[in-house]
Amino acid sequence: MKPITFINFTTLLFSSALLSAADWSNWRGPAMNGSSTVGNTPAAFSTDKDIRWSADMPGAAASTPIISGNHVFISSTDQTKENLLALAYDLKTGKQLWSHVVGQGLKQDDRSNYAGASPVTDGKHVVFFYGTGDIAVFTMAGKQVWKKNIQDEHGKFYFLWTFSTSPLLHGEKIIMQVLQRDTPVHNSQKGGGKHASFLLALSIKDGSKIYQAERPDEAIAEAKEAFSTPVLHEHNGKTQLLVTGGDCITGHDPETGKEIWRWGTWNPDKIGHWRLVPSPVAGSGIALACAPKGAPIYAVKLGGNGKLDDSHIAWKSTNANVSSDVPTPLFYRGHFYVAHNGRKRSHTLSCIEPKSGKVLWSEDLKVEGKIEASPTAADGKIYIITHHGEVVVVASGTKFQALHKVAMGPGRNGRVRSSITLADGTALIRTDKTLFCVGK
Repeated sequence: MKPITFINFTTLLFSSALLSAADWSNWRGPAMNGSSTVGNTPAAFSTDKDIRWSADMPGAAASTPIISGNHVFISSTDQTKENLLALAYDLKTGKQLWSHVVGQGLKQDDRSNYAGASPVTDGKHVVFFYGTGDIAVFTMAGKQVWKKNIQDEHGKFYFLWTFSTSPLLHGEKIIMQVLQRDTPVHNSQKGGGKHASFLLALSIKDGSKIYQAERPDEAIAEAKEAFSTPVLHEHNGKTQLLVTGGDCITGHDPETGKEIWRWGTWNPDKIGHWRLVPSPVAGSGIALACAPKGAPIYAVKLGGNGKLDDSHIAWKSTNANVSSDVPTPLFYRGHFYVAHNGRKRSHTLSCIEPKSGKVLWSEDLKVEGKIEASPTAADGKIYIITHHGEVVVVASGTKFQALHKVAMGPGRNGRVRSSITLADGTALIRTDKTLFCVGK
């Protein structure tokens, strides 16, 4: 390690009594939409200004750090030993509190590695998952509660690319999705027979299966593969699990995994290579599903049942910038924000009116690196980081205002994908080599 250089009802639904509004307990934050109600988040900083502490990372990873109380949890690779690590740090000082090897292996392809999933906590336990199928639960103090491999119990994963989905917690259930191909794609996957995609709920106490619900789709080939994460959202007093992948978006009962509604498809021609990365995001009675590869975003009206027809689509984006192949959109203070990588090296952020889809503004952020991390927001500020580690801070709201831009590393050869985590007076910024705790 380097030297130490008004919570809403929806949020309460997803939080343990041990979690507070200041916690960022899962990769999309306390309301599972990329935002937080905390204040005084940093607006101007650099690698040598307002850095409370920094810690060397043992390897690159796309996972986002989470915060619970005075704990920071983050998953990582150890690129030298090719181990998969669960790490804990003190939020105030940066002291490493504990480190555990959860699995072995580094990557399946050259575009990502097995430490793409972010941990999740209820304030008593912290859950780590990796693309190898290894999952482990620890106490806050670092004592292992249990560990297993999902593939051992539920079959080999059938993915072309390295599987990544972050677990989430609902009560005492760990909920995950495995949206995969029905037949093997690599030689190492062969011998497992035909597979279905499914939602899986495990007991946080002992890892026992609570339910496994099949999640069917009509996609083909790679379009069956989803690297999204399900989110919980409360609408009209009922909590639903929202899932995107396999050319459709679905809503489920988180207690049983039973499907309540579905809409699809954004892929009527059944293009085979349309894998899905962005997770769903919901707000103002609307759930967004981002079709891949520069295709539109679809706004689905919440509250339906069964198989929904296109009358349930509030709008479909027509502005080329309102599209997302990788970053998950943000919902904050009544608006959606969409990050997009366009042609001719344009990298934009757009502000969208939820009910109508009206584009209130769409601005080129004037950065060099590709944006694959998802935007986050708090204290009236939106934070974005690029592959190169360029951090851009803009004001939220109906008028675009750039507040700050700074290079945090590693530069042109970087592949930074970890979203920026926000707490009271604090931002956690993870680059390929360093975790920065920013704050006065």
